[in-house]
Amino acid sequence: MKDRYIYPSIFDYADDGISVEFPDLPGCLTCGNTEEEALRMAKEALALQLYGMEQEGETIPDPTQVKLLRVEDNQAVVLVEVWMPPFRHEMENKAVKKTLTIPKWLDDLAQENNVNFSHILQEALKKYLGVKDKSS
Repeated sequence: MKDRYIYPSIFDYADDGISVEFPDLPGCLTCGNTEEEALRMAKEALALQLYGMEQEGETIPDPTQVKLLRVEDNQAVVLVEVWMPPFRHEMENKAVKKTLTIPKWLDDLAQENNVNFSHILQEALKKYLGVKDKSS
């Protein structure tokens, strides 16, 4: 697992925007209306694709050398770089929705007392599991 990845992408320019694909990562596609937006979306798509591959234990291919890529007249090769540590941190600390069931009388009492269910559940789980945060 690397902290920094750089992959070539192909920006395909059309009247309705720019589509982006990564030759080394089939299925990693995105688009944008401007070059700036397309690059931002490409970074996000690349980070998400690589994060998913890391989580699944998949082999991450080496990037193709730019000089080996051939493109059409309406296309350009753009190198896209992602720095994974902040992205991994964001993904690992992303809030996830949970559905739970409690008796109505308890729900009524909690709502009367303005209980923050998410906060209470997080604190109770940390106490139950004997942890203060992800690293402990």
